[in-house]
Amino acid sequence: MIRLLLAAGISVAVSLVGTRLLILALTKRRIGQPIHEDVPSGHTVKAGTPTMGGIAIVAGCVAGYLVSNLWDGVFTWTGLISVAAIVGAGIVGFLDDWLKITRERNLGLNKRAKTIGLLAVAVGFALGMLWLTRVHTSISFTRWDDMGIELSRGVWAVWAVVLILAASNAVNLTDGLDGLAAGSGAIVFAGYLFIGYWIFRHPSYGISVGLDLAVVAAAMMGACTGFLWWNAAPARIFMGDTGSLAIGTGLAALALSSSTAMLLPILGAVFVVETLSVIIQVAAFRTTGRRVFKMAPIHHHFELMGWPETTVIIRLWMITGGATAFGIALFYREFLRAGGLE
Repeated sequence: MIRLLLAAGISVAVSLVGTRLLILALTKRRIGQPIHEDVPSGHTVKAGTPTMGGIAIVAGCVAGYLVSNLWDGVFTWTGLISVAAIVGAGIVGFLDDWLKITRERNLGLNKRAKTIGLLAVAVGFALGMLWLTRVHTSISFTRWDDMGIELSRGVWAVWAVVLILAASNAVNLTDGLDGLAAGSGAIVFAGYLFIGYWIFRHPSYGISVGLDLAVVAAAMMGACTGFLWWNAAPARIFMGDTGSLAIGTGLAALALSSSTAMLLPILGAVFVVETLSVIIQVAAFRTTGRRVFKMAPIHHHFELMGWPETTVIIRLWMITGGATAFGIALFYREFLRAGGLE
């Protein structure tokens, strides 16, 4: 328990202070976020707000994880690989954010370059897990053998890559309102903190690194929370792709490592809905020439319906909290159904 408190506390402190320092440094250098013209008109006033705040999220996660393990713990390859994937995705996002700033328009890395970068991170994670850990190579819901879908090592690697790409892009699409992605991410990471600790307390899950997974989740939860202090509406800084890609990759890494990949869409239901709204909007427009939503992702649709931005944010946080609680309830139900796995 001390390790979890240390990871969360250190990451909150580093992210909180680090974000403030970033705001001061970026404001002094007049480095701000260009605003895409295809957003609700109320967002134009946010042009020039410092971005790349995700640097503080990644730094907070790394600091919380390292201090927790150095204080009282043993590093595991699973934890190290997961944190490395978070850092790698953050670097890809940083390059994207940096190009947006230097080009002074809301266009960073092109889709091909960003995809290649995320692919490198995802493939590195998959290969590292296969070579250095005892990860279960199955598609699973709440434990490695509950669905009975065992994959070969190569197919599991492809599955891991797909999940990381999907999760990172889903969080990236959600990051369109002040504090929405950071708050939602903190809630889902809190869910994975519980799941990791529960696995640690019940060795019959067949995963020996549950505590280290909980530490990673606690570090990311704390980092998102510390950043949220400055990112809550009205935002003093944006996380940029640096933060959103790191958050999505972290969620996917925890889901794959804990054999709960199919539970992730429930815990992160808001991220799924945001992504589906974009897919539906694009598909409908290309096939019928008409739009289903006033604007996609769906959080902009609610804004154009007249909801204040803070109302949209808080309601989506509430939905995330409810979805995470429901996901944990399903996780616990399967534990009971399996006879406590004892």
